[in-house]
Amino acid sequence: MCLAVPGKVVEIRGNVGIVDFGGIKREVRLDLLPDIKVGDYVIVHTGFAIEKLDEERAKEILEAWEEVLSALEG
Repeated sequence: MCLAVPGKVVEIRGNVGIVDFGGIKREVRLDLLPDIKVGDYVIVHTGFAIEKLDEERAKEILEAWEEVLSALEG
């Protein structure tokens, strides 16, 4: 099973982006989405950015994840 968590692109070096997932930064391949720029939100699968999200949708998803985590903790 895969979990789709949005991350924010904070740096781009060629076809590799540095994506911030809530403070954890990972290298991500951008080959499948050549129009990505710094500040965009992406969904990543197996190290590749596979979908670009607008900021509003990304924040909705992140808020939903926060609710899930809160429910699991409480």
